[in-house]
Amino acid sequence: MSAVKKNYVVETLRKAQMVELLAKGKRVDGRSQDEMRALKIETRLIEKANGSAKVSLGNTQVIAGVKVATGTPFADTPDKGVLMVNAEVLPLASPYAEAGPPDENAIELARVVDRGVRESEMVDLSKLVLIAGKSVYTVFVDVNILNVDGNLFDATSYAVVSALRTAKIPKFEADGDKVTNTGKLMPLPVQKTPVSVTMARIGSVIVVDPTAEEEAVMDARITLTTDDDDNICAGQKGEPGTFTPAQVMEAAEKAIRKGRELRSVIKEASG
Repeated sequence: MSAVKKNYVVETLRKAQMVELLAKGKRVDGRSQDEMRALKIETRLIEKANGSAKVSLGNTQVIAGVKVATGTPFADTPDKGVLMVNAEVLPLASPYAEAGPPDENAIELARVVDRGVRESEMVDLSKLVLIAGKSVYTVFVDVNILNVDGNLFDATSYAVVSALRTAKIPKFEADGDKVTNTGKLMPLPVQKTPVSVTMARIGSVIVVDPTAEEEAVMDARITLTTDDDDNICAGQKGEPGTFTPAQVMEAAEKAIRKGRELRSVIKEASG
């Protein structure tokens, strides 16, 4: 039997086992369908960063650091500061990770997390303008994936949000066309706390916070981000499989409900 065929058989048997367990309301690791893995958030770990956070979601580990400087605004938003999220999976984090520029998975990860932060209007970018059209605060969040065991989207999102909530940025003052660093620090103008919830469809069942083992056999994935008012402000669907309208509504309900629980944990850890 070829290695490819052998792997296919193993994955098919593994999926059949998971579907059978899920039909009984159980998962391979003993969790219920709506149960997240243990979440641990540590903040203010990187001394030279403006804000930082390390998140452990089960065995998945992510660290995020915030760096703030001044720069020019984007041409289409001259009245707003700049915020960007970048992500990199370290080679030691996964047997499938390779050294070099971020691959398409890392790029998608950064974009999904960035979209959740941006569309929730977590940071009031209008307050990061020094000279309209010329000089603004530029906020960069760099994420390193330390260990991969499923659901990088949520672990990364929680790390980025927590790091931004703890960020203290240099206070610059504008005098005409000149920008000066006052030497003082001020909080980043955070106004909301977005929370993403990622779910996987395995057979006909939707589970939250999939492990790497569950992701290997899932039919479809969906990530929904909610804000403090329970509004769904961003979403991303992945994998070839589909969701029925009823399953989308189920996923939305789970995202809102779990988002409320997780928001309290994030706020407490990064307060």
